Amino acid sequence: MILDTNDIQKILPHRYPFLMVDAIVEMERLKRIVGIKNVTINEYFFAGHFPGQPVMPGVLIVEAMAQTGGFLLLQEIPERESKLLYFVAIDDARFRRPVVPGDQLRIEVDVVSWRTTFCKLAGKAMVGNELAAEATLMCKTVDRRA
Repeated sequence: MILDTNDIQKILPHRYPFLMVDAIVEMERLKRIVGIKNVTINEYFFAGHFPGQPVMPGVLIVEAMAQTGGFLLLQEIPERESKLLYFVAIDDARFRRPVVPGDQLRIEVDVVSWRTTFCKLAGKAMVGNELAAEATLMCKTVDRRA
């Protein structure tokens, strides 16, 4: 299965410059999802992080994990157009290698637990066969304000 940014934007509320998932390449309903983020020198954050030695901020790698997991979860939420997923906790975040322009992040997210309004996800971001980052993410479904 390959879903592109057009398909992703039908489910996720995020838009440029904050959409951090370019494609979905694997998905098992309510269990697991794999997304791709192509990291290019044109990313807005590289202008200041860091000039002359660009590195993708770790918080944005975690955000990419959350968006990938959010894509999986939002498909299961009735009336998702009126809902958002908010972070409530990030545990055990570890950054193992820098992510730089030209890298392709393979974002693997597994559902640890899911209740109607709360979920726990285990995320990993890989560059090739190397672990770049990992974290446990918790999020809550909230109503979107009109």
